[in-house]
Amino acid sequence: MSVNLARPRPPFPYDLLPPVPAFELASADLSEGAPVPERFTALGQGVSPELHWSGFPGRTRSFAVTCLDPDAPTGSGWWHWVVVDLALSTTCLAQGAGASDLGLDGAAFHVRGDNGEHAYFGPCPPAGDGVHRYVFAVSALDVESLGLDEDATPAAVGFTVVHHCIARATLTATFEVQGVDGAAPFLRDAQ
Repeated sequence: MSVNLARPRPPFPYDLLPPVPAFELASADLSEGAPVPERFTALGQGVSPELHWSGFPGRTRSFAVTCLDPDAPTGSGWWHWVVVDLALSTTCLAQGAGASDLGLDGAAFHVRGDNGEHAYFGPCPPAGDGVHRYVFAVSALDVESLGLDEDATPAAVGFTVVHHCIARATLTATFEVQGVDGAAPFLRDAQ
């Protein structure tokens, strides 16, 4: 079955939130504006990319790391990665840290993403839907813990983060699946 997904693309998601100062986010695996290497997508090995950050405010107490595809045909985007309660001493996530909470230090944990797993889920836009943006964000927070648990939704995390965010760093990469046939791997059995 082929569906016409032609539609306007939404704005950059963080442009719609209260403005906060920026700091630096970089990756040994991703480059701003460039395609995500297949290894880090759901069509490849689905490994989470390395991320590291610096220049956040001195009053930072913890971090949250997320990856959102705002271009998903859902009306609300698609959350690929949500990690909360990262300690102030954590300024890097190693490649593969998104596999489970075992790759995270201290009290940090994964919230279930939109694919249903408490882990990183690599980019996998609908085939033929054009280029999607994957916005990796690190939010510097003024609290040591957001007071949430692993059953929180990504939207609840986003709502809570906006009330404690004192600075944000983003890195946007892209990915596209050519053609018009196919579905995301987790949807194939349902068709």
